[in-house]
This record gives sequence, C-alpha cells and structure tokens, in this order.
Amino acid sequence: MDKSIIFAVGGVVLGLIIGFVISKILEKNNASKLVKEAKKNATLILKEAKIEGETLKKDKMLQAKEKFLELKSEHEKVILSRDKKMAEAEKRTRDKESQISSEVSRTKKINESLESKIKNYDHKLDVLENKQEDVDKMHKRQVQQLEVISSLSAEEAKEQLVESLKGEAKNDAMAYVQSAAEEAKLTAEQDAKKIIINTIQRIGTEEAVDNCVSVFNIESDDVKGRIIGREGRNIRAIEAATGVEIIVDDTPEAIILSCFDSVRREVARLSLHKLVTDGRIHPARIEEIVKKTQKQIEQEIIEVGKRTVIDLGIHNLNPELIKMVGRMKYRSSYGQNLLQHSREVAKLCGVMAAELGLNPKIAKRAGLLHDIGKVPDAEADMETPHAILGMQWAEKYGENAEVCNAIGAHHDEIEMTTLLAPVIQVCDAISGARPGARRQVLDSYIQRLKDLEDIAFGFNGVKKAYAIQAGRELRVIVESERVDDQKAADLSFSISQKVQTDMTYPGQVKVTVIRETRAVNIAK
Repeated sequence: MDKSIIFAVGGVVLGLIIGFVISKILEKNNASKLVKEAKKNATLILKEAKIEGETLKKDKMLQAKEKFLELKSEHEKVILSRDKKMAEAEKRTRDKESQISSEVSRTKKINESLESKIKNYDHKLDVLENKQEDVDKMHKRQVQQLEVISSLSAEEAKEQLVESLKGEAKNDAMAYVQSAAEEAKLTAEQDAKKIIINTIQRIGTEEAVDNCVSVFNIESDDVKGRIIGREGRNIRAIEAATGVEIIVDDTPEAIILSCFDSVRREVARLSLHKLVTDGRIHPARIEEIVKKTQKQIEQEIIEVGKRTVIDLGIHNLNPELIKMVGRMKYRSSYGQNLLQHSREVAKLCGVMAAELGLNPKIAKRAGLLHDIGKVPDAEADMETPHAILGMQWAEKYGENAEVCNAIGAHHDEIEMTTLLAPVIQVCDAISGARPGARRQVLDSYIQRLKDLEDIAFGFNGVKKAYAIQAGRELRVIVESERVDDQKAADLSFSISQKVQTDMTYPGQVKVTVIRETRAVNIAK
C-alpha cells in the first residue's frame, strides 16, 4: 500500500513538472512574438515621430519668420515717426530763428527812431528853457512897472487880492452848501420820509411806562401784621434779603415795594406771594424763599432771552448775550422798558434794512443788542458809555464786526464804518422819540429848551429866540438892520449845524430865522 501511494504521488508530481515546463516553453514562444511585434511598433512610432518633428520644425520656422517681419515693420514705423518729429522740431527751430531775426531787426529800427526822437526832444527842451528865461525876464519887468504904477509891492497887492477873494469865496461856499443841501433834500428827503413812515406803520408798539414801585395786593389787612412780624423782624428780614424797601401804610389791601432795580423788586414780589400763600412767615423761611426765588428769576431771565431771540429769528447768539437780553426785561431807560425798546428797534431795523436792500437778519441782531451796555454786571466799568461797553461785550462774545460798529456808533461814540450803523441810530431815535414812549425829567427838559435858545443867542444879529413844540423847533428873530436876506439863510444853516454838533436830542430840530422890516409913519 505504501509503494502504490508513493508511485501515485510521484506520478502526480511528475505530471505537474512536465506541465510547468510545457507552459514555460509556450510562454517563451509568445514572448518572442511579442518582442518582434514591439520592435515593429517602435520602428513605426519612430518614423511617425520624425515626420511630425519635421513638420513642427517647418511650422516654427515659418512662425519665426512672420514674427521677424512684424518686428521689422514696427521698428521701421518707430524710426519713421522719430524722423518725422525731428523734421518738425527742425522746422519750428528754423521758424523761431527767422522770427527772432525779424524782431531783432525791428528792435534796431525802433531804437534808431527813439534816438532820433530823443535828440529832437532835447533840442525842444533847450528851446523851451530859453523861452522860459525870456518870459521870466518879461514878467519881472512887468511886475516892476505895475509896482511903480500902483505904488504897491507884489506882496501887498497879493494880500489885498486874497482878502477880497476870501469874502467872495466864503459867500460862494455858503451859497453852494445851501443849494447842495436843498438839492439833496429834494431828492432824498421824500424817499427817507417814505422809508421811515413805512417802517413805523409796519410795527405795532405799546406805550406803557415802567415805574420804580410795584404794588403787592393782599386779601385783607390782617396779612400786613404777619408780614411785619413781631417788632418788625419779618419786614426787616425781607428788606435785608431782597434789598427792597417795603412800605406798609394805610392803603387798603396793598403793600408798596420800592426799588430802582426791577429784578430785586420782582424777587421781593414773588417771595411775598409765596410766603403769604404758604402762611409760614419767619426770618429763616424768608431767607429760604428769597434764595429759591432768585434762582427762579435767573432761570426766567434765560428763558425770556431765548424766547426773544427765537421770536426775532436770530440764531447762534452767545449764551451770555442771551442772558443779557433776558435781563433787559427788568431794566428801564427814561421810563421805557429796555427789552420792549430793544425788540421794537430790532423789528424797525429789520424792516428798514429790507427797504434799503441791506441784510435784515444782521440788522435785527444789531438792533436787539444795541443797548446791552445798559445791563451792567459786577465787573463792568460804570464810567464807560453804554454804547462802547455794549460794543466791547459784543466783540468779546464773537459778534460780527458790522454789528459791533453799529452798537458802538449808535450815539456817535465812534465813527460809523458801515451802512448798518445809521439804520440802528435812526430806529433807536424812532423808538425813543414816540410820544409817550419815554418819561422825561422836567428839569432836563427845561434845560434842553434853554440850551437851544442859548445857541441861537450866540450868533450876531439875533434879537429873540424861542424853543417851541417841545424843543422840536427853534424860531429865531433877527435884527433887520444887521442881517440881510442872504445872511438870514446862512444864519439858519449855521445854527442848525451848531445844534446838531453840540446837543443830544431825539428826532430833529427845525430852525426858522425870521427877518422883518417895518416902515411906520403917522398921518396927522
């Protein structure tokens, strides 16, 4: 059994070996065939590659030739353009050279003509100098002959001539000034009146006059005793805290508050109202209420300033100037409320500026601020005129130079440099000169009338002088023997100029000179 198995296994192994050998032989034959086929394919590929290489070489050479031709043509174009530019530059240069040569030749001709003219001019000067010498000699001989004939020297004759001409020149100048003023009045007075009347008519104003006292109304006279307090301690505390004099008299249901400062008077009035309403009236409470009221008034001043500025359409005003505008509510000028006066002037200025073709916004601004110098603070110099002080504050808080000049010049404290300044001055006079707008002191009113008459008496030939119509007209009666008609006209002009320069007054003053000649005979 073992041998048969061995022989069987050996047969199998032998068969396998023979099969492996046969397969290897077959593979070798196939490989040789494949090698031959690969060699054939390789030769074919090499031939095709050589053919394609030749084709590509020819194409590249053709492309290179085309590129070369293109570059060559571009290079030729560049060279041609350069040659053209060089030719143009050479042509311009030749033209300039020819132009310069022609100018040089023209200049030479001009120089030659100038030299000839200079020679002629020098010759003429020599001739004129000789003639001038001859004329001077003849003039001297004539002057000597005239001195011999007139028995006067040249200086004496000149002095007499000057003296005679002085009087004629003075009369002619006065007549010319008079005629010029009348001509200006004919053309300008009508337009000026029209503008001023239109301005006044377009502004509605009140004529209320502020006083120096306020009346505090109470419900009954029993409140007076509570305000006075035990031994007068309450009323003393109120007067000390507010700086206002409180007058408690027999007037029924009323207490009078007296003070020149309207702000203090208003603080006292509001404090009394709060104390009476609250019912607790004692010194400690009085001081507390007065302090609160002062703060309230300060805030109200700012609000009044803001409302005023908004109502007038004024923008970008400094907060300090707004506060000054608000304080105007509690100030008065000649009995006229300062804020109402400033608002009125601002409106008048806006209307008049629009009529004259000026900027109405700047005019309103200057009109509102023209009297801020009348609202001084603790640091203000009280000796400085209010117009100058207002101008300094306006400059300090960044106002326009035109506005500053109008503020400073509205009372002729400084020179007017803009057209806005006379507009402010005129509108201020319109607001202040209205009947009932201001309350004048009797003594100052009488003094102004007397000053008008004294100015008239200061001229020669004046016999009588009368200030009438509340100082708006001055009538002067002259002596007919000493003043003729021409001198009367000159006298009227001179007096009006003297009044204008020496006095301060609202509105205008009319000067009328009256000359009368009477011949009286009695038949018996």
